[in-house]
Amino acid sequence: MTTYLLAGFIFLGAGFIQGLTGFGSALVAIPLLALIIDIKAAVPLCILNGLIITVYLAVQLRRYLDRRKILPLVLGSIPGVFVGVTLLKGVDSNVIRTGIGLLLITYSLYNLLARPRPLNPARIWGYIAGFLTGAIGAAFSAGGPPTIVYTTLTDWKKEEIKATLSGFFVVNGTLTALVHALTGVSTLTTAGYFAATAPFVLVGTVLGTRVTRKIDRKTYLRLIYGFLIVMGVMLVAG
Repeated sequence: MTTYLLAGFIFLGAGFIQGLTGFGSALVAIPLLALIIDIKAAVPLCILNGLIITVYLAVQLRRYLDRRKILPLVLGSIPGVFVGVTLLKGVDSNVIRTGIGLLLITYSLYNLLARPRPLNPARIWGYIAGFLTGAIGAAFSAGGPPTIVYTTLTDWKKEEIKATLSGFFVVNGTLTALVHALTGVSTLTTAGYFAATAPFVLVGTVLGTRVTRKIDRKTYLRLIYGFLIVMGVMLVAG
């Protein structure tokens, strides 16, 4: 019972972070869950709870959902998954992970210190970001940053950024959850933890969205860059 309660509070915090920024629940949850449950149960559990978060955010931000923004990311990610599985298996994951981490830290510090103007990249970059997300995610579960970086390069409103991330992660998370279920990665133990933690993650997400409504776009982007730096440090540290 204590383990279930601790897992619930972990997801309360994870839901709050993603409700605030639009991403990052796994960044909070996985390291802490690994201290109390098997990592093989923690990963599919994060995927399932992540779906609660992203579906809730997508519903809340539905008027900001734009198929033209989300579709390139989704279509790009599909071949990316196959490339990640077939090609990147032979690459030293530590080298790639460190490279991505350093890129995130450098990119975020540059944006925090220099404050460049939005580039509004062409739609082709959406396909590329989706492809990299699928490839990197399939190879070693660190696929989110390319999509996050792509959305921060635009001049979209904070709600449009969160809606695009949430819409994309709903599709990506659903596919991953189905694969986990079909391959037996998700078990009855996972289902038990999911039933116990789902209310906590929902409450955390609701609280996070209430806070984010009170901040402007500049503050919102600073939060994103801050979490990207944390993510980069964690990737470099392994």
